[in-house]
Amino acid sequence: MASLLTDTEIQERAKPLEGWIVEGKTLRLTRKFKDFVEAIAFVNQLVEPAEAAGHHPDLEISYNQITITLTTHDAGGLTSKDFELAQVISRL
Repeated sequence: MASLLTDTEIQERAKPLEGWIVEGKTLRLTRKFKDFVEAIAFVNQLVEPAEAAGHHPDLEISYNQITITLTTHDAGGLTSKDFELAQVISRL
């Protein structure tokens, strides 16, 4: 199991992640798209990196808006896995 990051480590790792915010024990990003089709196309792009990492985001879909929430459930908070996947998602 991945170990939890300290508050200082979380803040340092969050700094370079544009658009991501730390909310409690989660890392969250909301993106808006032209329409539902584009939003779902983006969600489909998340499948491969999430599967490769063995780490899956929680997703909220509302028409053209996707909210991605990362946390390491079995560790009870944020770990390096969350920040690594956030970096990959940021490049999509």
